[in-house]
Amino acid sequence: MVEVRADLDQVTVTLEDRLFASHDRAWSTGQTITDRAHVAAAATLRAAFQTRAEPVEESLERNLADYDTAFGVRFDLDGEVA
Repeated sequence: MVEVRADLDQVTVTLEDRLFASHDRAWSTGQTITDRAHVAAAATLRAAFQTRAEPVEESLERNLADYDTAFGVRFDLDGEVA
C-alpha cells in the first residue's frame, strides 16, 4: 500500500519511505496531474500491445497419456493402474 500525503503546498506518494511521486498541490477542480514520463511509457506499451504478433495456430490440446508418461503411471489393458 502506498501512502499519500497532502499539505497546503505539496502532494507526495511513498512506499516504505521511498518517494514515488511528488508535485505542487493543485487547487483547481477537475484537474489531473500526469507525469510526462508516464504518458510516454503508456504510449509505448499501448503501441506494442496493438502491434503484437498473431497467435500461432497450434492446438492447445495435449494428449493426457503424456502426463501419465511424465509421472510414470502405466495402465494395463483393463484400465487398472499398473
